[in-house]
Amino acid sequence: MKQKLFLSLIVLVFGLFLIAAGCMQNQPDKKTDTPKAAETADTYTSNETLVAFVENAVSYAKTNGKEKALSEFSDPNGSFNKGELYIYAYDFKGTTIAHPFNPEKIGVNRLNETDAAGNYFIKELRDAALKGSGFVDFYYINPAHDRIVEKKLGYVEKVDDDWWLGSGIYKGPLEESAENISGYKNS
Repeated sequence: MKQKLFLSLIVLVFGLFLIAAGCMQNQPDKKTDTPKAAETADTYTSNETLVAFVENAVSYAKTNGKEKALSEFSDPNGSFNKGELYIYAYDFKGTTIAHPFNPEKIGVNRLNETDAAGNYFIKELRDAALKGSGFVDFYYINPAHDRIVEKKLGYVEKVDDDWWLGSGIYKGPLEESAENISGYKNS
């Protein structure tokens, strides 16, 4: 009995040590923009977290079916909306089929739409999804930061031959002149 109690105590102390060690880790340097991570002024999401989030959404879609998944992804209060981290869905023709913050874009073909820097970001995201998965840098409105245009690293993954999912992490405000973003609204 004493041996079990002693062993339990050791496991408990070791567990508390691991928890404390995790809480004491240094936060990433907010002034750097590394390939391994992107952040905003008050949040930090790793590329690995982004990939896992999209992979989880793809798994959800395959398990629950397209209709239920699209409904969940379009719900601003749904389980795939974590503020700046949310799921969007497109078919391979470039039509939005789910978006929690821009429901007016659902059913709209955006393949030839450009971002604030003139990039055909939906085409680039779609092309990455056609390869199975991939990352794309673009500029997009951040719903958690007063809807200002920010740099964004998008990650996409193919669900099947008809559609793909994506999400992204914001990297901070666009550093170009207001002239370049004046026409960019709710894309």
